[in-house]
Amino acid sequence: MSLAIILGACGADIPKPAPEAASKPAEPAVPEEIQLAAQAVLGSESQVLAFGDLAKNGKQEFLAANVVPKTPTNNLPGTIVTRVVVAENTDGKWAEILRCDEHLKNQKGYLGLTPLAPITGWRLQYEQSDEKGLQLYFTPLKGATDSHVLPIGVRWNKQTKRYQSLDRTYEHFLLENPSIQDARSSLR
Repeated sequence: MSLAIILGACGADIPKPAPEAASKPAEPAVPEEIQLAAQAVLGSESQVLAFGDLAKNGKQEFLAANVVPKTPTNNLPGTIVTRVVVAENTDGKWAEILRCDEHLKNQKGYLGLTPLAPITGWRLQYEQSDEKGLQLYFTPLKGATDSHVLPIGVRWNKQTKRYQSLDRTYEHFLLENPSIQDARSSLR
């Protein structure tokens, strides 16, 4: 038995091979012009999450957000944001073409499936597709608990030339509403 302990102790001195470093390509630095435009829209706490021809429409855009930092009390998975903007550069001027704050909005109004009650925090997921462009998924957060709510899909619509929300199958675009109206009537 003492021989097994001695042999086990000798094995501890054998150096272990260093784990291979993950070869993740470095993310490109955000150009100063884009960072300044994001700060002009969302303030100094804004973070540029993506930039380039996001909608695959030949125009430069950026996706920026006010990201909630991770803390012991904020341990929700994903990127938690309070505000998000997609802005587009047309003739040297940056203009918002999608905004997410308490509601989801574009130039025509409130996006379909936007909750009627104001939302103070969202879980943001996004992906870039060569075919469809930037695809965004916004999940409204309700309080400290994360109740299961389906994400609202948003993508560039080539026919209408603007970002619009998608139906629950994420295949068909939904029209905007010019105003948020509470559909519930109150009894008196």
